[in-house]
Amino acid sequence: MKRSEYTSTEVLNQDFASRIVKMLKEGIDTKGRASLLVSGGRTPMGLFAALSQSELAWDKVDISLADERWVESTDAASNEKLVRENLLQNNAAVANFVGMKTAHADANDGLEECTARINSMSQPFDVLILGMGEDGHTASLFPCSTQLAAGLDMQSGNILVAVTPTSAPNQRMSLTLPALLSSKNIFLHLTGDSKKAVLQSALDGEDETAMPIRAVLNRADVELVWAP
Repeated sequence: MKRSEYTSTEVLNQDFASRIVKMLKEGIDTKGRASLLVSGGRTPMGLFAALSQSELAWDKVDISLADERWVESTDAASNEKLVRENLLQNNAAVANFVGMKTAHADANDGLEECTARINSMSQPFDVLILGMGEDGHTASLFPCSTQLAAGLDMQSGNILVAVTPTSAPNQRMSLTLPALLSSKNIFLHLTGDSKKAVLQSALDGEDETAMPIRAVLNRADVELVWAP
């Protein structure tokens, strides 16, 4: 695993943003459009702000999520709300956002529509930014969920899985492992010593169902981007 460690989140956000912009520009130059998959939570908020102010042909960029909580986009728990308020601002306001929440009451019923949305994006995905929970989950591939096996199945042919975690609120829609791995550049964005310790536990063990982040680390060239 390649590691890019910074002295502060401020330095990380500025440098990481410039690197992401360069990769997206390469995608635009090569394919005419580029795609960026991001994760929710507090960790990427500063990065989103830095990205939003970056110079790029944002109207040629498709942005979506690694996973989404099955709540309305106005809900405080919505990753779409987080992205709209922090990333789709300033220069990046003209980017094409692809939402993962449909009008269906149950995420399982929204799979077909959501799959069509993700398939409309420029692919392969140019940049994927993953986070990781204290339990070793990434995207919404939770060790506690009965849908984990389906999410990790490399032969499923599915790019999305509806997940009902037992250790976290809200039903979820998540990219599957094969969909995550279809990204050209995969980053694991973490801050703080506790997350670094969780990552080390993941690297030290082998059971992918116990810590699903291992499934990504075992199959892809993932770069850690970390700051205290």
